[in-house]
Amino acid sequence: MKTAYCFDLDGTVTRDEILPLLSQEIGLYEEMSALTEATIKGLIPFRKSFLLRCRLLNEIPISRVQEIIAKVSLHETLAAFIRDHRDNCFIITGNLDVWVKPLEQLFGCTFHYSTATVANDRLVSVDHVLNKGDAVKRIRENFERIVAVGDGMGDVPMFEEADVRIAFGGTHPPIQSLIQFTDYVTFSEKALCNLLSMQ
Repeated sequence: MKTAYCFDLDGTVTRDEILPLLSQEIGLYEEMSALTEATIKGLIPFRKSFLLRCRLLNEIPISRVQEIIAKVSLHETLAAFIRDHRDNCFIITGNLDVWVKPLEQLFGCTFHYSTATVANDRLVSVDHVLNKGDAVKRIRENFERIVAVGDGMGDVPMFEEADVRIAFGGTHPPIQSLIQFTDYVTFSEKALCNLLSMQ
């Protein structure tokens, strides 16, 4: 059976949430962290929260954003699994295409992301905010089975479309709303990779 592995990026593949990391550049780390945490828990709808966070971050040059993201700490064992299976691994993130390009190049797998327009090294507009469920539907056109890995409320649409759902608490505990859609819960990166190898 042809299986696709779909991963959330922030706090799942990365050890840090990316937007709070970026906000350190403009002195808004605490505010961005609180907004991100509320979004992960589903207290604020992802789309509304994401557009607000983009407005807060749009003063950072895109080139600087990419420099920061290129150095983000990863769950290295999981990252190695993705690189080793790049033909059937997918990163599904609400983050912007223009921000996460360095990670897309690093992993060599297909990314599904939100899209934006840039001019003069600045974010001009967010053109499309990704629905993770829609991304899984597109991936399913070429695969018989979908394994999804995530941790937050934004991953619920991805889990709803997947065949096997794994909540991963490698950075912070998965939220309860996600766990109700979950087949497995793990807090260990090694255990996650072992579980993926068995699928």
